[in-house]
Amino acid sequence: MAKRQAVEAVDQTMQDIINGKLPFGGKIMVMGGDFRQVLSVVRRGTRAQIVDSSLRMSPLWASVKRLQLNINMRAEETLDENCIYIPDNMSIPYTDKTNSLDVLIDVIFPYLQSNSADSKFIISRAILSTKNESIDETNNKLIERFSGEKKFYYSFDVPEDDKNNLYPMEYLNSLNVSGIPPHYLRLKIGCPVILLRNIDPSNGLCNGIGLICRAFQQNVIDA
Repeated sequence: MAKRQAVEAVDQTMQDIINGKLPFGGKIMVMGGDFRQVLSVVRRGTRAQIVDSSLRMSPLWASVKRLQLNINMRAEETLDENCIYIPDNMSIPYTDKTNSLDVLIDVIFPYLQSNSADSKFIISRAILSTKNESIDETNNKLIERFSGEKKFYYSFDVPEDDKNNLYPMEYLNSLNVSGIPPHYLRLKIGCPVILLRNIDPSNGLCNGIGLICRAFQQNVIDA
């Protein structure tokens, strides 16, 4: 939903800093979102103004697409103009769900037992997925590999103004909404966590920062 002028400003700034004419100065930029889902917000704007503020209408978008096409054409092997073949040394062959996940964890977190105390080792790698249920399964497998006793933290979900008890606590506990922690957290000393709130941005404690669990108290996680 970001207006194209904001992205163009970043693009121009990066080109000025790098002193190059490639999009964003040739630096890799990762953008999240679906360009076909929600248009930019222009207060009291006409349809033409709203469409014009979209990144798809920017000359920058066309140059990025051309650059992407050139990269695809230079790939060792292409499936078609929009897909490239990922080399075998960058992928893990799939056998079955359980074994392949174990191999993935071994590759991303090698020798976890001996490296679990190394903060640089833990925060320098991550396993990403598109669905919460996949991440929950990976987290459960990964936490089992840390030594020490498990600690469980449970949420306290109560509906407001629910006089007819339409939303019982069991139902609320079963919800797993993106951006909100699950009903229970299963943690161990040394396991990584991600902060979901801007607690103290001036000291680096902001949304998305990675932390490592160091101690557990009744209602507090030391990280």
